[in-house]
Amino acid sequence: MTSRPNKPAKIQHWEKYLWSLARWLVAGALVFWLAAALLLLAARWIDPPTTALQIERRLQAWIHDKPYQKRYQFVPLNQISPNLQHAVIAAEDGRFFQHHGFDWHEMQIAVEDDLEGERTRGASTLTQQLVKNLFFGTSRSIVRKGAEATLVPVAEVVLGKQRILELYLNVVEWGPGIYGAEWASRIYYGTPARNIGRQEAARLAAVLPGPLKRRPERMNRYSAIILNRMQQLGW
Repeated sequence: MTSRPNKPAKIQHWEKYLWSLARWLVAGALVFWLAAALLLLAARWIDPPTTALQIERRLQAWIHDKPYQKRYQFVPLNQISPNLQHAVIAAEDGRFFQHHGFDWHEMQIAVEDDLEGERTRGASTLTQQLVKNLFFGTSRSIVRKGAEATLVPVAEVVLGKQRILELYLNVVEWGPGIYGAEWASRIYYGTPARNIGRQEAARLAAVLPGPLKRRPERMNRYSAIILNRMQQLGW
């Protein structure tokens, strides 16, 4: 019987290095996940002072040497017009109060629409969008998707639907440097979020898929679709 030759010392060194790197990466991912889960728990009572998306936008402005003014004011859900709450749900996540973080029905429809080239809306729920906004910004990767998927159930359990909606409406991006319903309402319509009417709400909700490019006054067609969805949902 012949013995297997020993691996060269250089290969052994690289194998040890790669295993050590893998362990550090796994440990780092676990630490990040635990920190994010604890921050979600804290967000049940504490309004977030900033988000990953807000930090990303500031860094982008700094890198490209562009002016940046952040307008962000957190207000309670009862100070945001029900019209705006309903319009956002109708536009972004019509089954928000029925699902538990993932809307498998909408995912199936989105896949079918993609195959047919007729996709008109995303399949991400408000909970998924909130988690992404808070912790990941606009990054896109399988790793990010995986981490997001594990944090969504945590958000649903520790926050509950009303707090998720309140957080989402306050941190979502509504334009360059504009975050949350209060500043969006003041910038676009010169009034607090509690005074937003039905038509205005639909136009604001229509901005959300592309907040850096869209403006409410141009959203005639999509706002009409949102109003129709609101009516179908009993609003």
